[in-house]
Amino acid sequence: MLTRLAGGRVIDPAHGVDGQARDLYLRDGRIIDTPSDAATAQSIDVAGRVVMAGAIDLHTHVGGGKVNLARLLLPEDHRRQGYERTPLTRSSCGHAAPGTLATGYRYAEMGYTACFEPAMLPINARQTHLELGDTPIVDKGCYALLGNDDFFLRMLASGQPQSRINDYMAWILDCTQAIAIKVVNPGGISAFKFNQRRLNVDEAHSYYQVTPRRVLQALSRAVHELGVPHGLHVHGCNLGVPGNIDTTLATIEAAEGLPIHLTHVQFHSYGTEGDRKFSSAAARIAEAINLHQNVSADVGQIMFGQTVTASGDNMMQYHNAELGSPRKAVIMDIECDAGCGVVPFRYRDQSFVNALQWAIGLEIFLSVRDPWRIFLTTDHPNGAPFTTYPHLIRLLTDRAFRNGMFEKINPEARAASILGSLTREYSLYEIAIMTRAGPARTLGLADRGHLGAGAAADIVVYRDDADRERMFATPEYVFKDGELIVRDGRLVKITDGSVHTVKPDYDPSIEAEVAAYFERYQTTSADRFRISRDELRECGSGLIVHACRKASR
Repeated sequence: MLTRLAGGRVIDPAHGVDGQARDLYLRDGRIIDTPSDAATAQSIDVAGRVVMAGAIDLHTHVGGGKVNLARLLLPEDHRRQGYERTPLTRSSCGHAAPGTLATGYRYAEMGYTACFEPAMLPINARQTHLELGDTPIVDKGCYALLGNDDFFLRMLASGQPQSRINDYMAWILDCTQAIAIKVVNPGGISAFKFNQRRLNVDEAHSYYQVTPRRVLQALSRAVHELGVPHGLHVHGCNLGVPGNIDTTLATIEAAEGLPIHLTHVQFHSYGTEGDRKFSSAAARIAEAINLHQNVSADVGQIMFGQTVTASGDNMMQYHNAELGSPRKAVIMDIECDAGCGVVPFRYRDQSFVNALQWAIGLEIFLSVRDPWRIFLTTDHPNGAPFTTYPHLIRLLTDRAFRNGMFEKINPEARAASILGSLTREYSLYEIAIMTRAGPARTLGLADRGHLGAGAAADIVVYRDDADRERMFATPEYVFKDGELIVRDGRLVKITDGSVHTVKPDYDPSIEAEVAAYFERYQTTSADRFRISRDELRECGSGLIVHACRKASR
């Protein structure tokens, strides 16, 4: 069927289009140029409406072991928000840690058509994909979590060549159907198992005698030389520790100019100034990102209210457990692979630390100049549930509203922040970059995040509203692969999404080495590690493979 969206104000940063009135034609799930049979199109009048590509969340914890543990730990979260069964939808529940069905429904209702799980343990990849396959409508993708696994650390400790490390990385990406590589607290998750309680960039792991710097260098070079579009996704050392800005800047240096992505950078941008020895280092991290073109970041904005922190960084979650609210936690090791920590948390606007964290995130958003290299996230659910995104967008686009919120926070935090002096307001064009075109470009999704001919027909139509929170919370229309799925903020059709992945080349001889390792140390065999295309299809997901580029050096 041919559909025309007529007369909308198109905002498409990938093609430099900013509010021009245009018609869009959709056929067979794709956007096409004006066809010869345009007169036969089913026309939808969207004149005066704002038209963007479907939004993409490049960092959101929506599947895998830690998410399930968070759900199990918080029955009160399920009671807080339930979704009743309707003739169209199935029942689900959850606010901070929503079920798979609620996750897909709420993302779609907000105009999001893709979301990426950023910390998939390779050993747990099958369960993660089953879970994501149960998440309706939105496309998905996963970042394989490496850098603390025994096999990799043995490779580093024994001095294996970079080419062999590259083969292992590529094998992991291929077997687990992942699109990128993620590292959490490089070497630190493993070091925690050997009773180390901290590990900075140039401290050696007590057993393997390798440093986080070496881990970062090997992983970032592997990702680059394999041509994986998204640079190494880095959760650095010392998350949440006052003074960790120095660690974050050292992490940037460790990449030696290779592409890296600093995730939830707000949690890594703290100084030690002031009587409380806790201060904002947002200006320093923004300056570093502005200077280093190889670095991108997502903010991990905190929002006030109840949530749950779920992270592979068991070293830091062990330290945070006593701060849990309600006070309960799960801290666990995963043999030979990684770890996990789940701690419920309530962020309070009258807490000095929480209020300053809130301000630090906004300071970073408003101080990084290039919207193509800074992305809108709350590190769902760690900073806040993803359902707070419309409120965050209003904070970024409406200075008066932001200043009004700023006046309500803890007065000591307010005095320690420069947020009130920042006058920048994001435009709709910049919002479209950081939530659509930017994530698509950094992940290598050539047919997503834009509205050009050949793109997937993932399209959102908004009523232009000065209240940007209301505008982005309830789109007028959402199309997924050309099908109308949301009208006036309510679902009208349920579809299945696809899984996005990459398949870099590698020397298949690595498989024998890995198989021997699995036989000796693991409780499963290497041949059970691989997830096939048919398995993904059986759990409700198609597979879209994106091209790897050739490394420039």
